[in-house]
Amino acid sequence: MTHEFPTNETEPRDALSADGWFLSRQAVPDALLIRLRDDLQSIYKKRRAIQIRNGIGEGMVGTCHHLLGENSAMDDLIKLLPLHDEVRSFFGSPYILNSFGGFINKKENAEGYIGAIHRDVRTFSRDFRLMINMLVMLDDFTTENGATYLMPGSQHDPDKPTEHQFRDAAVRATGTAGDILVFDSRLWHAAGSNATTQSRCALTLTFTRPFFKPQLDYPQFLGENYAMSLSPEVRQVLGYDAQVPRSIDAFYQPPARRAYKSDQG
Repeated sequence: MTHEFPTNETEPRDALSADGWFLSRQAVPDALLIRLRDDLQSIYKKRRAIQIRNGIGEGMVGTCHHLLGENSAMDDLIKLLPLHDEVRSFFGSPYILNSFGGFINKKENAEGYIGAIHRDVRTFSRDFRLMINMLVMLDDFTTENGATYLMPGSQHDPDKPTEHQFRDAAVRATGTAGDILVFDSRLWHAAGSNATTQSRCALTLTFTRPFFKPQLDYPQFLGENYAMSLSPEVRQVLGYDAQVPRSIDAFYQPPARRAYKSDQG
């Protein structure tokens, strides 16, 4: 048994503390939404080719990771820093991007790994928040096309629920294209199966405290030229102010030139 997604009118801070999630309606402009949907399809083809080439294609159909740096709408989205104040409030401090991925949910890829009951931060930190998820709905999310399952309040539970416990308590994260679902990464959740003939697309971002190691070294991956066009706030969120020094000379620098700035926690 699963429940309809409740209308969450609570302030984001309170909703994250209680249920572990909140939904921001129509948070992405329509023109950008169209471009994001098209660019996800294009980048997926590139990432899928690498998955297959490296022998890890099985179980990863529809998934693609680390979408920045392709001169696409993904770069434009991160520059907007959607829900920046809410994410910063969740941590009570600066935060950085941990991952920027996407998922194309089709009927034929129901066996993908994200359909399993899981949480996206492997270390249970009790009341200390390490990571937050941001799911950007590029299409409408319905129960028929695989809306995400969320188990309210489970961010406080260190133990994985049984299949029965999870399905009995879970709600379905339904919404419309352009909505953004934000949830505590300790929340137990699972992607739903798409029973329709149309694909259902989403972007999946995670953010962490600056000292938490990201999935990809974004400053190294994107480079300094990429950073030149960024605002100080976006540069910081992408981890440019929380880099590990690579030499003794880089370590011994005045505060303004240090790889890891003192205000990053």
